[in-house]
Amino acid sequence: MLGRMCAFVLVAEDDEKQADLIRRYLEREGHTVGVVHDGRAALEQVRRHAPDLLILDVMMPEVDGLGVTRVLRAGPRPGEHPAPGASTLPILMLTARSTEDDLLLGLDLGADDYLTKPYSPRELMARVRTLLRRAGGTAHLPPPDPDARVLRAGGLVVDERRHEVTVDQRRVECTPGEFELLAAMAAEPERVFTRPQLLDRIHGSSGYISARTVDVHVLNLRKKIEANPRSPQRLVTVFGVGYKLVAHHAAAGGGAVAEGHGGAAARHEA
Repeated sequence: MLGRMCAFVLVAEDDEKQADLIRRYLEREGHTVGVVHDGRAALEQVRRHAPDLLILDVMMPEVDGLGVTRVLRAGPRPGEHPAPGASTLPILMLTARSTEDDLLLGLDLGADDYLTKPYSPRELMARVRTLLRRAGGTAHLPPPDPDARVLRAGGLVVDERRHEVTVDQRRVECTPGEFELLAAMAAEPERVFTRPQLLDRIHGSSGYISARTVDVHVLNLRKKIEANPRSPQRLVTVFGVGYKLVAHHAAAGGGAVAEGHGGAAARHEA
């Protein structure tokens, strides 16, 4: 059995009974918990206390969960104090919205995972453990695995121990879900991964997550690691199969497998 990881988890949920239930389950797992009931308070607490994980309800007063995610991932406005680690803070969304487009919008803004209401508290705790494990190395968690690897594919370097990604010596900030997907592909460059295979790497065997989640992560990663995201040369589509990470990519605009329409094929391909 894996040892427990004690983290500081911020819960942003406007339903006080639901928030208290989540808090009790988290504390039972050994975590320290902060609770707020609106989006503006969530942003303030993230800036003040740098939590290891944010559990974020979508439907909240002041600023909704989508707005909170957008602000955290976009970074501070001029004159604002930056929130330490906000760009990579693991975010687990809770939502009563059940349509796939609504859920994928949250992921597209930078959330790492989601649960639709009603949900099982045991399932919620399993998702929390997965996100904290993927985000290992934060201030409140144990040090990362000493056997972690440094993975390379051309100018792309994924350092599992430091939980860092660089592209041509330029540091790239990735969410935990993006990092896990990139690490899986960097461990086997040139291998073609199907969406279910990648989904299993980033979310385990849960049947609640759509395979289109992978497409959202891929599109977001391309914005960060590609010179031209509309003509990807590192993280490319293999039509009819899935994705692969190219070890020695060509100059932007070349390459037989590269997708050329801003990820449209990835969004619609079965």
